Amino acid sequence: MKIRHSALAALALLAILALASCSQKKFKVSGAITDAKDSLLYLEHLSLDGPVVVDSVKLGSDGAFSFEENALDTVTPDFYRLRIAGQIVNIAIDSTEQVSVKAAYPTMSSHYEVAGSEECKRIRQLAYMQIALQNQINAAVANPSLGVEQVREVVGGYLQAYKQQVKMNFIFKAPMLASSYFALFQTYVLGSQQMLIFDPSASKDDVQVYAAVATSWDAYYPGSERGLNLHNIALEGMKNQRILKAEQQSAEIDASKVSVTNLIDISLLDNKGVKRSLSSLKGKVVLLDFHVFASEGSPKRIMWLRDLYNKYHAQGFEIYQVSYDDNEHFWKTQTAALPWVSVLRGEGNSGADTYVNAAGKQIPCMFLLDRESNVVKGAQDLTSPAAVEAAIKAVL
Repeated sequence: MKIRHSALAALALLAILALASCSQKKFKVSGAITDAKDSLLYLEHLSLDGPVVVDSVKLGSDGAFSFEENALDTVTPDFYRLRIAGQIVNIAIDSTEQVSVKAAYPTMSSHYEVAGSEECKRIRQLAYMQIALQNQINAAVANPSLGVEQVREVVGGYLQAYKQQVKMNFIFKAPMLASSYFALFQTYVLGSQQMLIFDPSASKDDVQVYAAVATSWDAYYPGSERGLNLHNIALEGMKNQRILKAEQQSAEIDASKVSVTNLIDISLLDNKGVKRSLSSLKGKVVLLDFHVFASEGSPKRIMWLRDLYNKYHAQGFEIYQVSYDDNEHFWKTQTAALPWVSVLRGEGNSGADTYVNAAGKQIPCMFLLDRESNVVKGAQDLTSPAAVEAAIKAVL
């Protein structure tokens, strides 16, 4: 039997397409939304530009559904949602995830079960917390004994308590997770306005939260679109905060003179009892180092840092070293002869923790700042002496 060349080519093309289809990574979202017969259930991708419908299904009497989709070509977790009208269930998806969701309409947003993904369970916890926060806010607004200013104070207190809980239990605990990213974009409604709970345009502390997640995503998902978006949000927030502060100091200040960097400042006491800030070293190339002198490898690491300092200090290189030692006397003894800035983490809040959290709470770790105080290399880039020295030479 003779087969024409064109037929062979067509068969070959079909074989290639079939192979590509088999090798395409897929994820599956299935389950049941009861009490929603004849309702349209949408699967929507939460892109950076907003929700995009991926698929939909008309539910039957049992509410069963199943969506199987090609995973996006990305190493980062991605975000989707199931929606019927205004009822939403948010989910995070990796490239091959199989997630099961069970709920009943019209309470699917506030009462649902999810299986197959620990991240989706954390997102559910955040969603439930967000609903509880909104209920508190609604109750304060509806309270006839509270005036406008009192409502603002009460709501402000609720928001601060919520943010503290989310920062400690989610974001700073594991900034690289999808749930931490999700938490940054949660909102609340006050009056007729929908606002971000973590608002980098209005709070310096919130800018630091965005920056912590951005730096962590740099480490785990280098070059990702979502990570870059977080950096842009944090930088814009820093710019807004500096401009606001400048306007408060002088109504006639030239906005072009406001310096904007992606620096999260640290200000701690050095081994001589003098407060030293990281921002004061602007104009130098700074290796921001986090260290524990009581650790086993400390002596060897300090000798390596001495060599770096001696080699490049005359060219404008400086080290700002933050110690996480528990024994202050021991730390002072170990740092007495060191030529660079040595500060102790000590008690209380510090910008230092933002960097350490972003590095996955791994100490030792380091970051490199250029002469404009921009963080140009994260902990994920400075994993060997050769990489550190090459980065320093490139910036000097």
